[in-house]
Amino acid sequence: MQVTFWGVRGSIPTPGYETARYGGNTLCVEVALPECGRTLVIDAGSGIRRLGHDLMTRPGRAPRVALDLFLTHTHLDHILGLPFFQPLYQPDTRVSIYGPAISPEDRLEQVIGGQMSYRYFPVRQVELAAEIRYVDLREGVYDLGDGIRLSATYLNHPLLCMGYRIEYCNRVLCTAFDTEPFRNVFITDAADSRYDEMMAQEGEQAVQAAALRMNAFLRGADLLIHDGQFTEEEYRAGRVGWGHSSVEHAMGLAEASGARRLALVHHDPLRTDPELDGLAQRYGGVRQGSGLDVCFAHEGLSITL
Repeated sequence: MQVTFWGVRGSIPTPGYETARYGGNTLCVEVALPECGRTLVIDAGSGIRRLGHDLMTRPGRAPRVALDLFLTHTHLDHILGLPFFQPLYQPDTRVSIYGPAISPEDRLEQVIGGQMSYRYFPVRQVELAAEIRYVDLREGVYDLGDGIRLSATYLNHPLLCMGYRIEYCNRVLCTAFDTEPFRNVFITDAADSRYDEMMAQEGEQAVQAAALRMNAFLRGADLLIHDGQFTEEEYRAGRVGWGHSSVEHAMGLAEASGARRLALVHHDPLRTDPELDGLAQRYGGVRQGSGLDVCFAHEGLSITL
């Protein structure tokens, strides 16, 4: 696999001189599989615009663009680049768009189509020239053909959100962004008048089960791309429940699951390049003991698995 980062920011694009080196585009990751000639893309943040231009102008490209696009969820920062994805306006393009269905009334095609209406954009979904197929995903394992195995699991985010595990040619890539640690939502303080022992115990059991499920899902990843929007101090200072992780949590999860590499993404939109440099100096590099290689992803970073 050849993994290339076209967008690494979270929440909103942040162009400007303070973000020029790491990049200001929201999430978009390309996964090229040269052995079978397939291209997989994860999320359609503003970074997908540059990917689209690159796909159309690459030397020796195939006569027609064909790719599989996996949306982790449909919050705006993860889909806002889709109307500007150049291959969608070419009749020889074939795109399969996968993502979680929020409800029977909010299927993926309807959600994406709602974004591309005249209220918000001058080109409607039905006017796109490309051949587009929508696939509503639920938790499970999917055979994508050509020896590509996809597993999908639900993460912990305010909107239904999926993590992906892609297995191909004995290599494993896992993604877990927009997510945070699972926590017991019931009252655990026995001195509180609202405390219910059974509910507190069931909540704790659910948290432990979710942690074991995530550990198994990420087990043995050659590369884990994980949300690292905050430090643990920032996370604890009023950001619990926002649906994003701390750098420390991501590293602990990667080490516990035996991942070889960790690429941190969904950088806080207020985080400047010098601040990210400081975090990279503090947390980056190979971890003693586990051997985990940690990096803070930037636009243009390419990792071969």
